[in-house]
Amino acid sequence: MTTVVPPSSSATDPAAASEAASVTIGRAPLAPAEVVAIARHDARGEIAPEALARVAETRDLIERLADDPEPHYGISTGFGALATTFIAPERRRQLQASLIRSHAAGTGTEVEREVVRALMLLRLQTLATGRTGVRPVVVETYAALLDAGITPVVREYGSLGCSGDLAPLSHVALAAIGEGDVRDAAGTLRPAADALAEAGITPLVLQEKEGLALINGTDGMLGMLLLALHDLQTLLDTADVAAALSVESQLGTDAVFAADLMALRPQSGQAASAANLRDILAGSPIVASHRDPALCTRVQDAYSLRCSPQVHGAARDTVAHAEMIAGRELASAVDNPVVTPDGRVESNGNFHGAPVAYVLDFLAIAVADVASISERRTDRALDRTRSQGLPPFLADEVGVDSGLMIAQYAAAGIVSELKRLAVPASVDSIPSSAMQEDHVSMGWAAARKLRRGIDGLARVLAIEVVTGCRALDLRAPLQPGRATGAVRDLVRSAGVAGPGPDRFVSPDIETVTALVLSGEVARAALVPARTSSARS
Repeated sequence: MTTVVPPSSSATDPAAASEAASVTIGRAPLAPAEVVAIARHDARGEIAPEALARVAETRDLIERLADDPEPHYGISTGFGALATTFIAPERRRQLQASLIRSHAAGTGTEVEREVVRALMLLRLQTLATGRTGVRPVVVETYAALLDAGITPVVREYGSLGCSGDLAPLSHVALAAIGEGDVRDAAGTLRPAADALAEAGITPLVLQEKEGLALINGTDGMLGMLLLALHDLQTLLDTADVAAALSVESQLGTDAVFAADLMALRPQSGQAASAANLRDILAGSPIVASHRDPALCTRVQDAYSLRCSPQVHGAARDTVAHAEMIAGRELASAVDNPVVTPDGRVESNGNFHGAPVAYVLDFLAIAVADVASISERRTDRALDRTRSQGLPPFLADEVGVDSGLMIAQYAAAGIVSELKRLAVPASVDSIPSSAMQEDHVSMGWAAARKLRRGIDGLARVLAIEVVTGCRALDLRAPLQPGRATGAVRDLVRSAGVAGPGPDRFVSPDIETVTALVLSGEVARAALVPARTSSARS
């Protein structure tokens, strides 16, 4: 069973949580970094003792209502369109189990482990608020599943995002009652009953209200939003790095990124991206080589170079808005019915996923556009009529070698798909439950397509980084700046060769994609760039 944290300890600081590999649940709203730590990095979750006390107090109220001859929704009645059907006390345990079994109706491929763990954690956090009416053992069992590394099999399709992520959450609840399939800590597919027994976890026997409490939430879409926001922080920094590589290697100017020009349009995201570009390009011999107007007659660069901070910055502002919505959702206790602090049990509509679904769709638009401008910069580098003297497709022997021609095809194909994925899911409501649930959010679908979009963005940026590094080498004997040179050296040290005869390109793209997703590309440029900026 889970460890209980003494009242004096604290793991609410994300940095401290990362170091201690432990996160306190139920004392305060979880921080986004704490969700990522448990979902992606298997940090340990510990239930605050005051949370268990709060849960027990609320459960006493539910048990009193269960004995009331008057019907109470979700406690002594059926669910959804069957909300007016009274259920006799001796049938209520069967009702709870039947709810979970029938709602675990997902289909398709398995959802990623980190998504399921995020979903489990966020439902656990809501259970620990004491607003759902479950017994303490339910909270402890969910914590134990997480700590044991047991991941219920959740299927791709099934959630309409209202009432919350019903099907995905039901697959998790099914495992908690010892049914269905799970992946154990080693990733082996096993019956839930066997995995729980091996971990020493007793399957739950659900009582009144508990089935509903386990499945009425936005936890799946919120979990995917939080993971996406974490990844986008890295990818937007990487987009600035990739843009700097392109500006430098295509003999663009950094003058357009000046702070006073950015101040004329006080968009915070734009200012942050422009500052990154200034820092990364500072001291570049290549940029300095064409500052003299007598040597460079171009009036201005193309939009894909000149307007990089505007596009990347708009994406940063979109992320900031999504972070605000995610923070509010992390502070929520979403269930229906919900137990209020003054002891009322009230039906509500807080499970509707619209707030989360909207920002998931908004982020998909930003992802598609950042990838689009990246692909345009890559294409310019490969076109001898626009690359300012670089060989066609950066090929070694023009006519014999194709260089990076088809790498750009790959980027273009991904961008085309990302534009399709930018079409919003949240406007596509489909009625369900005999028209009781007649407007739904499709937030789960919005989250699923955003995850694919983030993967595509990472690959498009990787192709630009591969292209920019090769283009920098082709500017020899001119040398790149300190920051861009560090990126080029990182890529070369990872086994991606510089200019030369054609080679198998796909492994190079995969290698650099891994460097992008890990944050190594961004760190390679921004750490030396910011160090140099601080010194100056």
